[in-house]
Amino acid sequence: MLHRDDWTALLLTFELAAVTTLCLLLVGLPLAWKLARSRGVRKVVVEVLVATPLVLPPTVLGFYLLLAFSPLHPPGSWLHDALGVSLAFSFEGLVVASCIYSLPFVVQPLQNAFEQLGRELPEAAATLGHGPLAVFFRMVLPNCRAGLVTATCLGFAHTVGEFGLVLMIGGNISGETRVASVALYDHAESLDLSRAHGLALTLLVLSVAFLAVVYGLRHRGRRQDGPA
Repeated sequence: MLHRDDWTALLLTFELAAVTTLCLLLVGLPLAWKLARSRGVRKVVVEVLVATPLVLPPTVLGFYLLLAFSPLHPPGSWLHDALGVSLAFSFEGLVVASCIYSLPFVVQPLQNAFEQLGRELPEAAATLGHGPLAVFFRMVLPNCRAGLVTATCLGFAHTVGEFGLVLMIGGNISGETRVASVALYDHAESLDLSRAHGLALTLLVLSVAFLAVVYGLRHRGRRQDGPA
């Protein structure tokens, strides 16, 4: 049985992952669509910036974001003075940091799906008088279901698995920034192996179940996309 604090950490983890994934889809869908339909140096520059978290150690990104969120440095100082907002060691700060860190896991699958779709279908729909939003939501997304499912699941799963970044940005505040990975580290460091086993086993079971759902949805989405 998990301790109540561990359940709190798990629920906070899934809340963070859900909010982050929603924000990433709002940003990632138009960004991936723009990248899929763009060419030139600017596209390469944006792709490099988006992919940087893939190769950057999480603690490095967390360190610089912590400086940026601090009231002593911009833009954190501006947020603190103008809006009274402090992102360091807060749930909101975790969301912002997680969005930056998980951005490539959402944008890249979406971009690949849009590029594989090609330009013919959207352009044909546009010639029939459909507006850009109608083309995107009625033509493009239904034909890129597998990519959308993959991007959503990867963004969610990657956020759940974060450790170094969330520890740097959020610290270890129970009920506010103490996510499951940080709680597990605490149990292992304090040699509380029974609680560590309980939390680790729960995360393992949830991860396997999540992957089963992901691969099932991807397989179903690809079968549905095939005839289209």
